[in-house]
Amino acid sequence: MNINIPCPHCGPRPIQEFMYGEIPSVPDEITDPDARDLDRAFMRTNPEGVQLEAWFHTYGCRRWVRIHRDTRTDEIVERG
Repeated sequence: MNINIPCPHCGPRPIQEFMYGEIPSVPDEITDPDARDLDRAFMRTNPEGVQLEAWFHTYGCRRWVRIHRDTRTDEIVERG
């Protein structure tokens, strides 16, 4: 499946040109610094349904694009 992200500056572009951006939240009960770094680096929320996402156009205009995407179908519902 190929997903095209609608970049407002470059037009619809393949998802391979973008980098997904998420800043994971780390639970407060984790106090070990190494465990906090592990959670921050690798644990993603992986929500189901329509989500607001930020994508960085790495191989294009080098700007952030915000979209609403349904994670069940990968359909882009609207541009954020």
